[in-house]
Amino acid sequence: MFDVLSNGFKQAKQKLQGITVLDENNIAEAVATVRASLLEADVEYSVSKSFIKNIKERVVGEQVKLKAGKGEEKLKVSPGDHFIQICQQELEALMGPVDTDLVLPSNRVATIMMDGLQGAGKTTTSGKISKYLRDEKKRKPMLVAADIYRPAAIEQLKVLGKSIGIPVFHLPGKKPVEICHQAMQEAYAQNCDVVIFDTAGRLTIDTELMNELGQIKATTNPDNILLVVDSMMGQDSVTTAKAFDEKLSISGFVMTKLDGDARGGSALSIKEVTGKPIKFLGMGEDLDGLEVFRPDGLAGRILGQGDIVGLMSDFDKVAGKDTEEEAKRMLQGQFSFKDFYSQISMIQKMGPMKDILAKLPMQNMIPEGADLSGKQLNVVKSMIDSMTENERAKPALLNNSRMSRIAKGSGRTTKEVADLYEKFKGMRKMMGMMGKNMGMMGKIPGMGALKQMGQLRKMAKSMQGGGGMPDLSALMGGGGMPQQQAAAPKKQIDKDKLKKLRKAAKNARKKNRKR
Repeated sequence: MFDVLSNGFKQAKQKLQGITVLDENNIAEAVATVRASLLEADVEYSVSKSFIKNIKERVVGEQVKLKAGKGEEKLKVSPGDHFIQICQQELEALMGPVDTDLVLPSNRVATIMMDGLQGAGKTTTSGKISKYLRDEKKRKPMLVAADIYRPAAIEQLKVLGKSIGIPVFHLPGKKPVEICHQAMQEAYAQNCDVVIFDTAGRLTIDTELMNELGQIKATTNPDNILLVVDSMMGQDSVTTAKAFDEKLSISGFVMTKLDGDARGGSALSIKEVTGKPIKFLGMGEDLDGLEVFRPDGLAGRILGQGDIVGLMSDFDKVAGKDTEEEAKRMLQGQFSFKDFYSQISMIQKMGPMKDILAKLPMQNMIPEGADLSGKQLNVVKSMIDSMTENERAKPALLNNSRMSRIAKGSGRTTKEVADLYEKFKGMRKMMGMMGKNMGMMGKIPGMGALKQMGQLRKMAKSMQGGGGMPDLSALMGGGGMPQQQAAAPKKQIDKDKLKKLRKAAKNARKKNRKR
């Protein structure tokens, strides 16, 4: 997701290394890199131009604070960090302000009209929103199958509704306007308080489609008109949004397929061009794959800063009753293969590995070439599946004979099982240190404290540099540090020479003060 933009901002920051003061000349190359990535990501031209103009004005006009925090929590901030911070603020402004509320009257049935072109994911999104309203807003929604033109659209909605226990209304042989009109009466009869109209789409915008949608709007007077937009369409999606808004005056957008789009330019352009807010983000086909839109979270993911609030929200959706006890054992470094297996399963429920890692704030901990598909986690699970219950509970029981049996049972090699065991022991050691340094997870919602982030960065360095700590690339199938870099000997320090240099510098400072 947003790979083009993320790489562009990362390269821009790298171009500012070694620069102590930002001015119009020395930021030119970094700004050019950002501009190129915006255009490559299919961000609308005028939006890109305005964004770059704002960045240049702020970067050159502001004084760089080289330190942040207080006391022990004080950290050095580079001009590159300052540049990225301004970029993040401008990205948030571009996609905001936040307006994710739906109009849901309490004294009558609320209505939501779902619009969009064919293939945007409108029917699936209708199901996701109905589940969200039931689970998060404690409402009783009803889905209305008003797409009578697309083959199997009605059946698809019925299957979705049945899978989540939400009623679906349809009148065979009737026109969409009549179906939507009758649905209101049925909602009262079934004691439903929200009606969601899944309207028909077309491959392109045409007069017939717009007229039909206009008639449904006039008949039902919907409280909310949501346009489902396929983010992979790039600038075409912005053009589509403008056409729908001019005809229907939409309430906001649901951006879909962001998880399958390396560009994501439409997410940055659509609010600026239309003036209408993004309400939700749709990820994948799973009916839990709906996020309430947060500009700060999306901007953080684009810039590699993570989105811990979004991550915690994903975690809450899949966390079970025993999660807290498991978390304690993890942080104390006392977990077993059984606990580890449970954690892997929970991570997989949270969504694609690539999306989860994008929400982590420690992007520099993810090695180059890492397998972000999550396949490596399935390999690990297959090896744990081949262990006995006793072996999972007591990893120390594993010996060469047991490892050979586990390898045969999982279709892996004995070396792979041995490597997993070594990495598992290293991970327990790492988590134990993490628990001591950071305290209980419950005390760090967001992992945002500067001191704690500093500790994580130190841990990341130790993980990559040896000292018995595991290289994360081993579990993600990546290729950690280059061999020669990891094995490079440390330079010997001449203490006498260093002492003389410090003394000379001290004397020079004294002379300067006397002048």
